[in-house]
Amino acid sequence: MGWFYGFKLHLVVNHHGEIVAAKVTTGNVHDTQPIRELAEGLADKLYGDKGYLSKALEADLLDKGVSLITTVRKNMKEKAISLWDRAMLSRRYIIETINQAII
Repeated sequence: MGWFYGFKLHLVVNHHGEIVAAKVTTGNVHDTQPIRELAEGLADKLYGDKGYLSKALEADLLDKGVSLITTVRKNMKEKAISLWDRAMLSRRYIIETINQAII
């Protein structure tokens, strides 16, 4: 339709809503690229939306001791996740609130 030039803000937020890591990329960078750098020093679980789905990324993070938990796309088979992980995925509003405060 035309040209688009923009930026993406990638945030890693802890359970208190505090920003742990942040990175700004241009709009044409795939969402999975900055995650390896942002996940340095993290442990246990990392929750993300559908844009972060990648088997290669999931395997790389698992080697570092981080489990990537994401929702699935409509055309994908449902995967079993714990109730805790499902509840944490539904807390996306925390990040949306931070994004609104930054703008």
